[in-house]
Amino acid sequence: MEFGEVAVPDGRAAAAARRRQDTLTKPGGALGRLEDLSVWVSACQGNCPPTQFAQARIVVFAGDHGVARHGVSAYPTEVTAQMVDNIEAGGAAINVLAELAGAGVRVVDIAVDRDTESSPYRVRRSSGNIAVQDALSTDEAIAAIEIGRRIADEEVDAGADLLIAGDMGIGNTTAATALVAAVTGTEPVAAVGRGTGIDDAAWSRKTAAVRDALYRSRAVHADPVGLLAACGGADLAAIAGFCAQSAVRRTPLLLDGLVITAAALVAEQLVPGARLWWQAGHRSPEPAHALALAHLDLDPIIDVGLRLGEGTGAAMALPVVRAAVATLSSMATFTDAGVSGPDGTSAP
Repeated sequence: MEFGEVAVPDGRAAAAARRRQDTLTKPGGALGRLEDLSVWVSACQGNCPPTQFAQARIVVFAGDHGVARHGVSAYPTEVTAQMVDNIEAGGAAINVLAELAGAGVRVVDIAVDRDTESSPYRVRRSSGNIAVQDALSTDEAIAAIEIGRRIADEEVDAGADLLIAGDMGIGNTTAATALVAAVTGTEPVAAVGRGTGIDDAAWSRKTAAVRDALYRSRAVHADPVGLLAACGGADLAAIAGFCAQSAVRRTPLLLDGLVITAAALVAEQLVPGARLWWQAGHRSPEPAHALALAHLDLDPIIDVGLRLGEGTGAAMALPVVRAAVATLSSMATFTDAGVSGPDGTSAP
C-alpha cells in the first residue's frame, strides 16, 4: 500500500515553545506534563505559541468479531449494534465526555453484525473468528485501511485540527490483544486482560483464542496488512488507516485504550514515524495496552482505571491538552508581568 510521506513535527516550533516555557511566570518545569504537551502541540501546528483547538473530532469505529461467539466477553454480540444506536442518539459515555471536552462525535459502522443499508464505510458483516480463521481477506483488509484513511481525510478537510479514534465492538479486545502480542512477541498469558469484566473461565477462553490466532498467523506477523487480515478485523484495519493518515495530514491525534493503540502499532508499521503525531490519552488496566504503549514509546496523559473504549480515555485527556495550549499561549512572561526571574533580578 502507498501512503503519503509523514513529515517530522516542526523542530523549530518545538524549540521556541521550550524557550517560551522558560520565560513564563513560574519555576522551570513547574507545569510538569503540560509543558511537554505544549511543545508537542506547537511542533504539530508549526507555530509558537500554539492556537487552541477549534474543531476536535472523535470518530468511533464500530465492528463485531466472530471470536465473541466463543464466550470471550461479558456481553452478547448484539450490544455492538445497540451501542452504535446509543452513541448516535447521544446517550453514551463518549457523548457526555466529548461535550465536556469540546469535541464532536461521529460513529461509523465498519463491520457491525446486523442487517443495514449499503454504506460506503462498511466492509462486511462482522469479522471472522480469529481463533479458527482469518478475520478478513487481504482485499477486505486493504479496503478497510483505505476507509480509515478516507475518514481521516474527510475530517481534516472539514476543518478538524485534532482527532481522536474510539472503538465499539464486542470481542474487539481479543483481536487487539492478538495484534499486540504478535507485534511485541509477547505470550498470550502475559497480554490477555479482563476486557469488559470477564470471569476466570472467560479469561481462559480468551487466552486460548489469542494463542490459536497467533499460531495460525505466525507466517504474517511481520506483514502489517497480513496481520490485520489474519488477527485483526475490519474495524481495527480502518483504525490503523485512520491513525496513519492523521499523521500524513499533519494532524495531532490522541490514542484511546487497548483497541486503538493496538491498531496504532500496526499503523506505525504501515507509516513509520506516524507515532510522532500521536499522544496516548490514557492507560487502561489491560496488560496488552501497557505493552503497546511501551512499544510506541508513548506515556499516557491520564491513568484513572478506564476500560470502556469508545474514545472515553482520550476525551478525558483532551482538556489536559487544551490546558497545555492555554498556559503556553496565555500566561504572562516575567518581563510582561514585572516579576523577578529565577536569578533574582527584577524584570524590566
